[in-house]
This record gives sequence, structure tokens and C-alpha cells, in this order.
Amino acid sequence: MLEAHRLVKRYNGVTAIDDISFSVDRGEILGYLGPNGSGKSTTVRILAGLLEPSAGRALFQGGDINADLVGFHARLGYVPEEQYLYSFLSGREQLELFGRLRGLPDELLEHKIHSLTSLFGLGEAIDQAISGYSKGMKQKVVIIAALLHDPEVLIFDEPESGLDVTAALVLRQLVKTLADRGKAIMYSSHVLDVVEKVCSRVVVLHRGRVVAHDSVAELRALMSRDSLEDVYRQLVLRDDPDQIARDIAAVVTTHA
Repeated sequence: MLEAHRLVKRYNGVTAIDDISFSVDRGEILGYLGPNGSGKSTTVRILAGLLEPSAGRALFQGGDINADLVGFHARLGYVPEEQYLYSFLSGREQLELFGRLRGLPDELLEHKIHSLTSLFGLGEAIDQAISGYSKGMKQKVVIIAALLHDPEVLIFDEPESGLDVTAALVLRQLVKTLADRGKAIMYSSHVLDVVEKVCSRVVVLHRGRVVAHDSVAELRALMSRDSLEDVYRQLVLRDDPDQIARDIAAVVTTHA
């Protein structure tokens, strides 16, 4: 349904991603992993139609998303890594704005806002200014905004940022439930434990290139590792984090 086809992105001659290809089908949750600077956010922004590739194409149902970007956005739910909200609006006003931009009828929009904000535990805060919200409360608004119009494709970029434990657990189960209902979901995260539990397939990115693309079980079997974290360490880590941690601790506990 959603496809990255040989995507390349260069910034001032520097290649951020190089020949990235994968697809996300209906009913699937694709995990997208990589260290900081690997090109994850660049890929996500291209697939969300917010950035044009230097080469290659982002496809939706076989067609280039840029051929009808407005139509594509009407079928996309996107939770960005950075929260873009109007701080002077209340949570309700922000969601009403999103819903009206998506063309939702007023009665349906108000029903969804009331139900979703209650289920996400925002309560009476929904009528307070966003400027007074915690990071987790803002993240809940962003997630609800992405879901209001019942999109066919969902892209989550570090969606658990700021969420409390309960909200994070609800989100993980929600993602799986939405996939069961036919949504195509891309889940970009650095939380390996979550990706291992939630995602059906995983793409691992390193220095702008795909270094692994398979199911979690297959990756573990092929590399003879017990967990996705062990696989990830072997694929992308060049330094020993355990030794680095010991060295840091040694410096911290050194006294004159």
C-alpha cells in the first residue's frame, strides 16, 4: 500500500539516505529502526509527503504520492517526532481545527473528540490552553489528531515520546488493533523492546542504507541472537556500549 522505492535524499551534496526500498501493506506494522543520524526521520518525512526525494519515489497504492498530495494526506495519519501545535488554542480547539481541515461533519467530529479525549485520559484539560500541557498531554493530542479521520495509512515517528506507562501500553495495543482492522502502519522508534513486541516486520537503517529487512523472528534466527536488541547491536553498533558505560561510571566515581 505504502512504498519507498529507491529513495535518495541529499542535503548540500551530503547523502542522508541512499537507495531505500521497502513497502507497508494493509494489516501490517513495519518497524523502522536506526541510530540517530541514520536517516529515519528523512525517510519518514518523504513518505509523509513533507519532503521531496532527490531520487526515487514514495508510492501509495502504486501511484506517486506527489501526483495527488492532498488526496494522499486525506488518507494518511501522521504522528511526527516533533509536536506542532498552536499553544494559544485549547486541546479541543486544536482537534476541531484538524477535524475540519479533514472535512469531518461537526456532529461526528464532536463525538470523536469527546470519546477519544476521554479514552486517552485528557479529561477536563481538553478545554485548557495547550501552553499549559505537559509533553505527554501534547503527544496525546497529536495522536488523536492523526486518528480523527480514520486514515488508511498511519506513520508513527517516536509516538511514545512523553507518554506515561499506561498511555504507552494503550498505544501499543491500539496500533495492533488498527492493523487487525486493515490499516497499514509504519512505526519508527528507537525503543527496541516495543518494536519487537508490536511490529510484524523490521527495517534497520544504518548510515542512510538498509542493513536488514525481515521479520523479527527471522532476523533473530539468521543472526543467532536471542532478541532484537542483540540483532541491532550486531548490525549497527561499532562501539561496545557496556564498556563505554563502565568507562563513564569510572570517571564519575573518580575522586581527587
